[in-house]
Amino acid sequence: MDDTRNNPVPDTRTARVTAEEALAMHAEGRPGKLEIRLTKPLITARDLSLAYSPGVAEPCLRIAENPALAYDYTSKGNFVAVISNGTAVLGLGNLGALASKPVMEGKVALFKRFADVDGIDLCVSTEDADEFINAVKYLGPTFGGINLEDIKAPECFVIEQRLREIMDIPVFHDDQHGTAIVAAAGLINACHLTGRKLSETRLVINGAGAAAIACAELVKAMGMKPEHVTLCDTKGVVYRGRTEGMNQWKSGHAVSTAARTLSDALEGADVFFGLSVKGALTPAMMQRMAPNPIIFAMANPDPEITPEEARAIRPDAIVATGRSDYPNQVNNVLGFPFIFRGALDVRARTINDAMKVAAAESLAQLAREEVPEEVARSGTGRRLAFGPEYIIPNAFDPRLISRVPVAVAKAAMESGVAQKPIADLARYSRELTLRLDAAANALETIHEAVRANPRRVVFAEGEEERIIRAAIAYANAGLGTAVLVGREDRIAAVVSALGIGLPPGVEIINARLSGNTTRYAEWLYAKRQREGFLFRDIQRLVNQDRNVFAACMVGTGDVDALVTGETRSFSVALEGVRMAIEPAPGKVLFGLTMMVARRSGTVLVADTAIHERPDAATLAQIARDAASAARRMGLTPRVAFLSFSTFGDPKGSIPGSVRDAVKLLDQEQPDFEYDGEMAADVALNPALRGALYPFCRLTGPANVLVMPGLHAAHILTKAVPHLTSATTIGPILMGLEKPAQIVPMQLGVSQLLDMASLAAYQSL
Repeated sequence: MDDTRNNPVPDTRTARVTAEEALAMHAEGRPGKLEIRLTKPLITARDLSLAYSPGVAEPCLRIAENPALAYDYTSKGNFVAVISNGTAVLGLGNLGALASKPVMEGKVALFKRFADVDGIDLCVSTEDADEFINAVKYLGPTFGGINLEDIKAPECFVIEQRLREIMDIPVFHDDQHGTAIVAAAGLINACHLTGRKLSETRLVINGAGAAAIACAELVKAMGMKPEHVTLCDTKGVVYRGRTEGMNQWKSGHAVSTAARTLSDALEGADVFFGLSVKGALTPAMMQRMAPNPIIFAMANPDPEITPEEARAIRPDAIVATGRSDYPNQVNNVLGFPFIFRGALDVRARTINDAMKVAAAESLAQLAREEVPEEVARSGTGRRLAFGPEYIIPNAFDPRLISRVPVAVAKAAMESGVAQKPIADLARYSRELTLRLDAAANALETIHEAVRANPRRVVFAEGEEERIIRAAIAYANAGLGTAVLVGREDRIAAVVSALGIGLPPGVEIINARLSGNTTRYAEWLYAKRQREGFLFRDIQRLVNQDRNVFAACMVGTGDVDALVTGETRSFSVALEGVRMAIEPAPGKVLFGLTMMVARRSGTVLVADTAIHERPDAATLAQIARDAASAARRMGLTPRVAFLSFSTFGDPKGSIPGSVRDAVKLLDQEQPDFEYDGEMAADVALNPALRGALYPFCRLTGPANVLVMPGLHAAHILTKAVPHLTSATTIGPILMGLEKPAQIVPMQLGVSQLLDMASLAAYQSL
């Protein structure tokens, strides 16, 4: 049976993605998902002379003398080729090399996203194994590693083996080993929970493709006895003496047994690994297994047996699948980025069994540790803790980058394949933590938390095309129900023009015809009757102003959160929202903007929406709440109060209020780093700070910037995205008693979805 892929993308029934959405995402802006960016300034003629002719001659000559210097003078040491011939694209079959390119680009993106490994996709148009090998083997000088992808069995075995023999850089077929490593990590923990020793455990693997063979090889390398591993395919048990449907890779795992069917093989078995098809494991088969069976049903999108079915038959079972909507997802993204990270950093000649085992053991150990708060809130909505439903780490656990590569690098050194050993692994771990921004996971963990606790979000401007698209995306993402405020015929016309349909999770409410308008008016009048409003004034607002109507929906609890701002300025939209939703007691209303840059990571800027000239008390409260928000995003808050002056030079009224805010916090001694007043370059540059202001209390670059006024905040957050590659999200309204987000006009659909998810998350 063919092995199936365990993809890091959520299952389509958890977060449904329409064909139109997927095509639009790949086509908008620059087509595809990749571009090349320069790492050195190339502005002046001198820059060009250094980077190219004549300056480039020097590193060329040095590398010719000593090839190892290529790692010092070029990108080779952090550069991986993702290569395929398209003969086994996902679960879609043989689509050819060109059709595999979107997947290969995606794999490159995952390398960068999770482990800061640069890559390029190469699609080789041949199905002949020798031709493929011949094409790849000459690429060694360019790359630090080769990731083979989507190549069908059995050719993938031949290709990987031959290239590993020929090339002196790591060659890794992720379809085989990625699944095996993550499954092995889960198996280690499942055995731990059930009191089993791996050497005494009996495993049955259904499927005999690339991943299945790799699983068999890896568990044996970890200490499982060969006679305890039974492989099955479409013909039944792979036993010694069988001739039908055999090849050399299956023969290597044939066992002496009287069992001939999968059901026979499962008699008394401890573990089932499914890398086959839906329904392959039946309830009757499960009944034949040993007490406390371990079931890894990894077929995608439909497992060999669902966790519900398995536990109905065997409540004592530990179950894992390849799907994101069940606990214990066997997800390849837990493996390949971090394995290559460690292998590249020690310049390993290969990725051997010792490194794979080290990766599996590191993943297993991580799952047994206390889960960080930002990860614990995501996923199933329950507290994640080591146990039968948490034996494999969450793919967005920020600790993966500092754990798995270290284990892989250490194993490479101990097994003798590392060409550049790392002397201080503890320091290496700290450096890895800094490679990725902790907040890069924040939006995904927010999405996961909302999926686990779906929320009703109202979109006030429901007749606008982008808003309709965002509402559809919200529903399709499994985040909950999207409520569009608008006229049914107008929304229907837009939907028809787009050529799409509204999914079940999208509702339409016409404010003028709603049966709730009187109830909303009475509720709002009770809040505002002593502020100069007559009842008929309130009625008119509720009937005619969609922001007021939508805010009343949130205020009365009919929906959980509000998104608006597509057609109105921020101040106008805020006025409507504030009619029904007030600041929470003891809180200050302010705007928080996330600025995400590749090199500097995420910086939170506050206040970017409300206070033109905040006083000292307001600045101090903004700092407290912004620091709290930073923690929820996985950051360790380092708060800098910004001004045009740095610690009193030059003097002025604005720095005075900032200094007073710092003094207020000094009296409280909060549990986060803060200091000020200081200029932006001092806040963001520890070296400059250390040279000139050694007394500063910040221990690293500031990641929360408290602005002295709205003018400075707007200038910064509006200019930076146009001057740099940074992405901004926000302003995110903080401090309201009920969640409401006002989006900038002309915001893209993906950003609208992010803001809707943030609003929903605030209601949890």
